[in-house]
Amino acid sequence: MKKTRTLRIFAVAASLAAVGLFTAGTAVAAGDAAEGEKVYKKRCVACHTLEEGKNRVGPSLHGIFGRQAGLAPKYKYSKSYVSAGENGLEWTTETLLDYLADPKKYMREITGNKKAKSKMTFKLKKKEDREHVAAYLESLQ
Repeated sequence: MKKTRTLRIFAVAASLAAVGLFTAGTAVAAGDAAEGEKVYKKRCVACHTLEEGKNRVGPSLHGIFGRQAGLAPKYKYSKSYVSAGENGLEWTTETLLDYLADPKKYMREITGNKKAKSKMTFKLKKKEDREHVAAYLESLQ
């Protein structure tokens, strides 16, 4: 009886682990895409576009999720972004949420360089606004 119980527990644990592996990296923003569009139009559109290959002061956000940092076509990034991307920074829901809270601080933490720079000085302070923007950008993927 004890062996059977142990096997069942092991089977349940293995199943949960497998589910975790298959869902890792596929987190979806908890925000509302419609609200995110409003925030984007109010706060982001002055510097970013959603058109592929068209940049403004900031890079195009077209296809941002899954993209390595520092690699938007035809955009001149600082050494900090290029370095972060070369060291594995990829834009996901989680990384975008952290980044938008304080871009310069995020780049300094992720690169380990106290002098890392970010052209983006704007901070999206409200967590729900960050979540809404991420949900909006995800809805465009």
